[in-house]
Amino acid sequence: MYNFTFQIPTRINFGKGQISHLSELKESGNKVLMVYGGGSIKRSGIYDEAMKILKEAGLEVFELSGVEPNPRIESVRKGVEICKENCIDMVLAIGGGSVIDCAKVVAGGAKYEGDPWDLVIAPAKIKAALPVYSVLTLAATGSEMDTFAVISDMSKNEKWGTGSPLFTPKMSVLDPTYTFTVSQKQTAAGTADMMSHTFENYFTSVEGFLQARFCEAVLKTCIKYGPIAYNDPENYEARANLMWASSWAINGTLNAGSGVAWCVHPMEHELSAFYDITHGQGLAILTPHWMRYVLSENTVDKFVEYGVNVWGIDEKLDKFEIANKAIDMTADFFKNELHIPMTLREVGITEKTNFEIMAEKAANGCKGCYVPLSKEDIIKIFEAAF
Repeated sequence: MYNFTFQIPTRINFGKGQISHLSELKESGNKVLMVYGGGSIKRSGIYDEAMKILKEAGLEVFELSGVEPNPRIESVRKGVEICKENCIDMVLAIGGGSVIDCAKVVAGGAKYEGDPWDLVIAPAKIKAALPVYSVLTLAATGSEMDTFAVISDMSKNEKWGTGSPLFTPKMSVLDPTYTFTVSQKQTAAGTADMMSHTFENYFTSVEGFLQARFCEAVLKTCIKYGPIAYNDPENYEARANLMWASSWAINGTLNAGSGVAWCVHPMEHELSAFYDITHGQGLAILTPHWMRYVLSENTVDKFVEYGVNVWGIDEKLDKFEIANKAIDMTADFFKNELHIPMTLREVGITEKTNFEIMAEKAANGCKGCYVPLSKEDIIKIFEAAF
């Protein structure tokens, strides 16, 4: 285990009715930019409830609506303009990870003199940011409790992750009832996303016994409660466990001292950048093929650990039999329990034209990962998933 510094400054208010804590935003000033996506928070009543609490607290509310599922830099620029024109004190995101990601880069851009895209491609330029708050409505990305954001520039077919400790939300409200109306598709994709975050932390070449056990607990939680939430959307226990698992999958706990660079996420980011597909679906499609591709004499013991501890496979079986069975069970879970499309063709990617350029760009993001992959390796994984 290597040296690390660990801190999670986000104040979490978890459970029914915790949106009342939005009155605490007064601690950061008087003017707040509320960031949200489509009309779902208005239909559900969350918007009205939030506005009532904020105005009763004496806050002046400005709005940035229409944030996309793969948030665009254009939305970020609009938010930054509102912040600068109105001397905004803080940014409040109400939505899923895409909305929170947008809010984070808006918060950084409000304190930056240049184009906020600079902060996406060069995180070192993030020197200041407005305080960020969030109300989570979709369990998936963990953005409510981490330092990261992912923003797209579709005019360039680019989707990049950025991050800074300054982006960590100061406070987040996690009310599982707000996820009751999440569609089956997004429930499944969100579960796949948090599992992928956990896989990226779990499959590491650095020793971390405790971190691995944390990962296994999160994976088993997703495997248990993902299908329940899919089939019974108002099951509070399932929604609560998934919501809490999404936060812990990526807040730094699972990889502190043992993490390596991620690889499946950079590969999927290219799929989303070129084809604007649902992120969690892309991850679910790629993950079993990535697992199969990197399985070798050097990695089989980790896959055995995964198969035995997560899926309960008999440890007396041959090592490669356990490993391959674990990969099969992973793919079967995504396909048969969460009903996620399991080929690129099924999500609308019907040609291989962009595989080479996508693989070249993804390879730059895969440096230092569990099993180093070249452009040629990644092309083969894309082709296997096709």
